[in-house]
This record gives sequence, C-alpha cells and structure tokens, in this order.
Amino acid sequence: MSRNIFVTNLSGHDQEFEIHGWNNNQNVVVGPHQTFTINAPDGSSGAIIALHDGHKGEQAEITKNGWGGNDFIDLSNIVGAGGNMTVQQVNNPATRKGDPLFMQHLNDAWHRADAGTRQALELCVHRDNNDNVTRIDAIKDWPALENFVRTFADGKTYIGVGAWSGSPGNANDNNQSSAAQGNTDIQVTYNDGDATPPTSMQLPSIEPVQHDIPSAQVGGPGIILRNHRPVPQTYAFYNNYWNGNGTAGANFDKPDPIITVAGNDSLFVPLTESFKGRVQRGTLLPATWAEFQIAADDDGAAHGDISLQQGCDGAATVASTDGSGRFNGFQNDIVSGAPEAAVRYKADGTRALDTTVGNWNGGPNLAAIAWENEQVGQRRAYIVGGSGTDDVASSNKCFAVDFY
Repeated sequence: MSRNIFVTNLSGHDQEFEIHGWNNNQNVVVGPHQTFTINAPDGSSGAIIALHDGHKGEQAEITKNGWGGNDFIDLSNIVGAGGNMTVQQVNNPATRKGDPLFMQHLNDAWHRADAGTRQALELCVHRDNNDNVTRIDAIKDWPALENFVRTFADGKTYIGVGAWSGSPGNANDNNQSSAAQGNTDIQVTYNDGDATPPTSMQLPSIEPVQHDIPSAQVGGPGIILRNHRPVPQTYAFYNNYWNGNGTAGANFDKPDPIITVAGNDSLFVPLTESFKGRVQRGTLLPATWAEFQIAADDDGAAHGDISLQQGCDGAATVASTDGSGRFNGFQNDIVSGAPEAAVRYKADGTRALDTTVGNWNGGPNLAAIAWENEQVGQRRAYIVGGSGTDDVASSNKCFAVDFY
C-alpha cells in the first residue's frame, strides 16, 4: 500500500527541496503557495531537505508504516537551517514535529546574544546587511552552535546527532523520533514565516450536504444525485470500457443512463455493483467528472473522487452515505472568474475550464492547471497525475454526488 507525502510551500517564492528515498531521488522546486505530492509506499524511508542557495537546511525525515504499523517522523536541523519547516500526519497536529518559527526564534536569540557568543558563532551564522540571520551551517559541525540553538529550540527539533554509535545523545533529540499515530498521509510545510500547516490545506472548507430523500427512494447500490442549480440539469453516466490495476478505458461515447434532475432537487439513481466510471453534467466536454466504482474488488465498498482532468464546468462533491462522514471535492465557483487562457467553450457555448491532460481538442492547458491548483488544489480534485487526491469510501455502496 502507498500513502502520500504533501510538500507545501507557503512562502512567496520558489523553494527547492532535495528528495531522498522517493521521487527517484530527484530534487523538486515547489512554487509559491503550491503543493508537491510524493508517493511513499509502506516501509519506505527518506528525507525532504530544504535548500538555500545550494546549502542544505532543515529536513523532514520520514519512515512510512514502520514498527508497530506506525509512521515515524521528525524534523532535523542537524545539517543547517535557512527557513521554517514542520512535518506531521495530515490533519493531526498532535503528531507535529519542528518549530514553525525556527528562524524568527534564531534571529531573536542572535540579537540577544552577548559579544562572546556572537564571536564564537561568527563563521557559522550567516546574516544580511542588517545583521539578521539568513542561514546557519550544519549544527553537527559546530558544538557552540548546538548549545546556542538549544537555548530556543530544545525539544522542538533534532539539534544534535541523538543516540548513535554508543553515544546516548540528548534525551530531547531522542524524543523527536517517537512514533506517530498509525499509517496516514504526511504533511510537510515550508515557509519563511509561520510554517504551521493550514488545517484545511488553505482550501475552501466543505460541509457534507444533507439530502432530504425519503429512505424508500434509496435502496441498494447507486448514487444520490443532487442538482444545486435552479433549473433542470441532465447528467450522463459513463461505465468504463475496461478496468485495470490503477488504469481504465474511459468511455466517451456511450452514456447509460442519462438522468434529468429538477432544479434544486435530488434523486436516487440505482446502479449495478459492476459499475466503474463517472457521472458528468450533460454529454459534452469540457466537464467536471465525479469518478466512482460501486463495489471495489478489495473491500467491496464504493470509492470515488472528483476529477478536473477533462475540464471543469462547475463545482462538485462526492460524499459517503454510510455514516462515516467522508467527503471530498469543492463547492466554490472557479469557472466564471477564471482567466480566458484557461477557458474552453463547449459546443453549445457553455463556458468551462479546459482539459489539464489533453484530448482530441488539444494538449494540456497550462493556464487551467495553474488556476485550478490555486483555487482547488490536488487534494480536493484530480488536476494532473494519478495520485494526491483523497479517496472517499462508502461501505454501503452508495454515494451522494452534488453538482453546483
């Protein structure tokens, strides 16, 4: 099994990260206010290191699904620092490691330091023209620097080398290696300012919609389909031509069934357990897809997500109906205010966002990709690639799908 590591850059500039253990050990540059997703199989280990003018800085060290079925994460400044970084399990701040304001605390400590301390650190603490700290060298190479950093960051981050080669290390450093809680996705957050991760990944919050449908109308596998527009809308269901392990043959020409839902109304659409495909508004592209399967081979549950890869003609969400409260997608209008470079009009003249992966109308629309990443993000809907979007599962083989 694989999980995701989300590397989020909250700063206003591009930030380069050195990746060890994943991503083919290739560095990545994450744009301002963007997130890069890394696939991390169970049992894998590695590090994500922020680079500052080519110098290694703060690093998140991660082992997925280690001893006892738990993730092991820590934040280390052993090889240096030039920014703020935290690491935690997604939406679980109790597992957070790292000082989200490390550089601010470092700078304050530097300005308070006496002349003797400043002289001892002169060669390893780098400053700008205003004497503000911009970067420090590897703490492991400077014992005086380790002592200095402990005055403000002890117990918040790995500072010394810890227990190693017969040395007991520092107890507060050793505690940084404590296990997290189970095996989940991991959030790594970088910033020049506060690196506390936004609880909603800086995306609009979504609340599951209550569906006022008599229970007699809902029976067996299928979809509760809701139209949030004031006029009737037609929705087309497309069963894939074939399905593989993580792949599928998308059906573009044979919808079945086609359903009309009255304005601000909903209805239950029964489907066979073998259905694996999507529902979209109408039959034309570009269109927002709600992708789902009614009964997965491994757990028998329904699984679904929202995809913008073949365009976007409005917001959509998918939610479980088994009482688990799982849901994903987005509810905000991202079409009407989009830049014209991201837009493609349907054959009937309807405004929509263009494909992000390409089709017979042309290649990927980079403006659409940028706009959707800014407005929605890969966590909430597939924009590019086949990972990084939260799966929604419903054990009763029934989803609520809402189109806005």
